[in-house]
Amino acid sequence: MAVGSIVAFWAVSVLFVITPGADWAYAINAGLRNRSIFPAVAGLLCGHLAATIIVAAGVGALVAANPMVLTVLTIIGAAYLVWLGITMMISSAGPTASSDRVSSSAFRQLARGFGVSGLNPKVFLLFLALLPQFTNPSGHWPVAMQIIALGLVHTLSCAVVYMAVGLASRRVLASKPSAARIVTRLSGTAMVCIGVFLLVEQLVH
Repeated sequence: MAVGSIVAFWAVSVLFVITPGADWAYAINAGLRNRSIFPAVAGLLCGHLAATIIVAAGVGALVAANPMVLTVLTIIGAAYLVWLGITMMISSAGPTASSDRVSSSAFRQLARGFGVSGLNPKVFLLFLALLPQFTNPSGHWPVAMQIIALGLVHTLSCAVVYMAVGLASRRVLASKPSAARIVTRLSGTAMVCIGVFLLVEQLVH
């Protein structure tokens, strides 16, 4: 696979990753509320990997071609984001100092992270539209393998950025409970807004 294609995709991928969204909101919340941010970030990364595998397997094209399947996926993902955002806003009333971080199970954090990114139809559609554009059908690698390679590059960028976001929120806000509560509420609000936007978008179309 051409190095130039990988670098070009990485440049586009980084622009996507550094744009705040539901993933950022969840990473910030994990940094403020959980004893460790690793399970939450791992869940987010698993969601992106799942989207990569779906596109590589060709299932993504099938789903995109069936409006009803895509609509159901969007509604489920949007409803999940709204629910999680409301949960975050409610939990922001509790303590957020480092000594009071909740001991939510690692599996629960991972599952929530997977839901945030794996059920986000925008991530899926982005991969469906973006990944194939950087592949070469006449290359030495099968197209599916090229897509997986590009997906791994994207996931690596996600790992670096989301870990940085989570750790930064912990370092900067953990000792400032009032600021941490505000950021948590804003993160929850962002998730709710994204979910509502997706639902409204479906109604408009």
